[in-house]
Amino acid sequence: MNNILKSNKKFISYLNLSLCILLWASIPVATKKILVELDNLQMLFYSTILSTIILGILILFQKKASYLKAYNKREYGAMFLLGFLGNYLYYIFLYGALARTTASEGFILAYTWPMLVLVLSFVILKEKVTVKKLVGITISFLGIIIITTKGNLLDFNFTSTSGNILAIIGAFVFALFSVLGKKYNFDQTIGVFIYFFSALIFITPTLFIFSQFVWPSSEVLPWIIYNGIFVNGISYIFWFKALENGETHIISNLLYLTPFISLIYIAIFLKEKILISSIVGLIVIVSGVLLQYFKVKEEGSDKGKCQ
Repeated sequence: MNNILKSNKKFISYLNLSLCILLWASIPVATKKILVELDNLQMLFYSTILSTIILGILILFQKKASYLKAYNKREYGAMFLLGFLGNYLYYIFLYGALARTTASEGFILAYTWPMLVLVLSFVILKEKVTVKKLVGITISFLGIIIITTKGNLLDFNFTSTSGNILAIIGAFVFALFSVLGKKYNFDQTIGVFIYFFSALIFITPTLFIFSQFVWPSSEVLPWIIYNGIFVNGISYIFWFKALENGETHIISNLLYLTPFISLIYIAIFLKEKILISSIVGLIVIVSGVLLQYFKVKEEGSDKGKCQ
């Protein structure tokens, strides 16, 4: 009976993870469809409103509204800082990058954040620096160079220098958000709701100062609804369910399927040519990150055997 329950939990976990990956992989497609008419600030404004609403409904549905009283001012300050980084600043850079460069190039570069998490972990969390980790980071960095140079390592020819820079800065911001988030143990639903709520507080004045309010057309509105409710909202429900019933390290590794699936979406919906260099670069980046992970696990296993 226990084995059956464990199998069911794993199935539920991987089902939710699959749905999450399918949604997150569509980020560049939805973004490009929306940016045809709106700028990146207008897109983030609408998306954040819908994401905040859907997560607020989730809190009510889960009967967690009382949890909001459980945190003090300092903890809310931390949540607002994390929301500023991960749900406001990151998306400004990501959407800004996708507005300037190709969907495949921008999204793949944005997905270098796992590599940057390791770098920031050395600096902020004082995690041990090993030769194996440095080799993995170097390999991943080579992948970035392959993508940005389109495989011409000695002849730099960027699609958009500014777009690539924004994507990498966005990856750094999200990595910082992830590392700082390790210090706290907030309820996941409450935490993400506050993150989006704080992002809404920041994006509203930003919109009116640096852009303007524009009501989207009937052609773009469905994509905004899809992005705000599903990609940035309901996807978190699937993500939490996957983490709740599955093994974190396996789920984290499977998450690297996201940019690969994105390339398929981009080719189908945007008719964008996928360069071989982008695929090779992505494989190199993921290989570098996974190399560090598996080596660290092996070291941990060896230590356990010695004890």
